[in-house]
Amino acid sequence: MKKLNTSELHRKSVQDFKNASKTPIVVVLDNVRSLNNIGSIFRTADAFLLESVYLCGISATPPHKEIHKTALGAEDSVEWKYFENTLLAMEKLKDLGYVLIALEQTESSISLEKFPIDPRQKYALIFGNEVKGVEQEVINCCEQCVEIPQFGTKHSFNVSVTAGIVLWEWYKKMIL
Repeated sequence: MKKLNTSELHRKSVQDFKNASKTPIVVVLDNVRSLNNIGSIFRTADAFLLESVYLCGISATPPHKEIHKTALGAEDSVEWKYFENTLLAMEKLKDLGYVLIALEQTESSISLEKFPIDPRQKYALIFGNEVKGVEQEVINCCEQCVEIPQFGTKHSFNVSVTAGIVLWEWYKKMIL
């Protein structure tokens, strides 16, 4: 096996990305504090051709060298918007017909592999702060909470790891 070099990967240009048909998913970051996590989520959003990333509350915005360090330019291809308050972002998304799903462990959350993803639906997936998770007032506005099953001693993933796992599962069920 020969490893492919960058030119052999036939990646989209930023303009081709912007013109491409998007996966109907908006990622909402509810007070994510780590710029490296934000950058990593931009890169994942780029990989799956997501519509947009909404940065809310204390979540930093591009341009920023620490976001760029992990986004590697995905902050230029993926559309993003900033909202001072996550609830305002969610209100806008609900008005646009998105189903609001928080990624959080709650008394009624559904395990990721069991959640029935409708490929005809638009989704807003809300990811929370590294320490506090998704705020309760945000959860209260969601139609459902989804969690990733875990079997070890820790009961959480890093937010960018969570985004990678969840977005791949959503993409598979919506597009593939």
